[in-house]
Amino acid sequence: RLKAADATLPVILITAHAGVDAAVEAMKAGAQDFLTKPIDYTTLHVLLESVAREIREQEEVRRLQEQLTGEGASRRVIGHSRPMREVLKTIDLLAGSDASEIITGESGTGKEVVARAIHEMSARRNGPFLALNAAAIPDELVESELFGHEQGAFTGATRTREGCFEMANGGTLFLDEIAEMPVHLQPKLLRVLEEGSARRIGGAREIPFDVRVIAATNRDPAIAVREGRLREDLFYRLSVFSVVLPPLRERSSDIPLLAQYFIGEFNTKHGASVHGVRAEAMEILRNAPWPGNVRELRNVIERAVIIARSGWIEPRHLPPYLRSESSGDGSIRLRPGITLAEAERTLILETLARVGNNKAAAARELGVDVKTVRNKLKAYGHA
Repeated sequence: RLKAADATLPVILITAHAGVDAAVEAMKAGAQDFLTKPIDYTTLHVLLESVAREIREQEEVRRLQEQLTGEGASRRVIGHSRPMREVLKTIDLLAGSDASEIITGESGTGKEVVARAIHEMSARRNGPFLALNAAAIPDELVESELFGHEQGAFTGATRTREGCFEMANGGTLFLDEIAEMPVHLQPKLLRVLEEGSARRIGGAREIPFDVRVIAATNRDPAIAVREGRLREDLFYRLSVFSVVLPPLRERSSDIPLLAQYFIGEFNTKHGASVHGVRAEAMEILRNAPWPGNVRELRNVIERAVIIARSGWIEPRHLPPYLRSESSGDGSIRLRPGITLAEAERTLILETLARVGNNKAAAARELGVDVKTVRNKLKAYGHA
């Protein structure tokens, strides 16, 4: 109950009932440590000093988070785990500069949230923040999206259109999935970044701009460079600083805080009055692999809030695949006699469901390109 009321509250359990089972149950319930009677006061003193240090660090995290309020509460960077403390400190550092940076992390870890936080803490906060996902745009349209085009520049160009660099003037341009950008366009992007001006497709004049560029990728940039997906010179131009976001499975201590935050968000959105997450359900959440990371957790909590409506989130309110993962291998079972095409369709759709409909995460788990997943979904009528 204490942890449900305040997920950041450190709890030390003192009991006369020693035993491994009791200690395990206490930790599962969220206790930070476990002492048995009679108490050794030297041990208690050391433990309290450790808790006090933890509280001071959390206060520093809260101070940083108060600066990350953005356009809405969903923009905030949330977490008090050690990996996220480092991320918050890096955001604080980068907000004071105007250098380019590249953010790396698996899909769903919050790369755009971090980019927006850097923007909103920077001197450009009153300028626009524009996001472009290179993986979500057909190759033939990326150049027009970035640099704009003049009327009549190509078939279908019925009017002049500004590009992202023009629209983001005075602010920040977030280039997501930079390693998915067509390789033939990367030299032009590098030139534009170096010169601070761009020419629209079909245009004759250079248009100057003042834009901070933050790039992101869910790939290891060094591997993307070796594979020829990302030009080395462009990578060096973008990566003056680097921010690495940890996957949710490596910051599971943040899950109670994230869950409580999302409960508040979805209580408001859906008119619900859910108090928190029961210990049994929280154990499932903390032990889940989370291939879709924070985005997947957010979807799971929204579903649970809609189903529960009030009271507490219990295991029965969680998706079946999470409950099965906590008690089995979570494998996808196919009926006998199924065709290869049907098996492929089932595999793709069930993988998508498991990762919160995150196409990039599903592609990574399936070991295929994200465009392959999109093409398959289009063929299935699920685009």
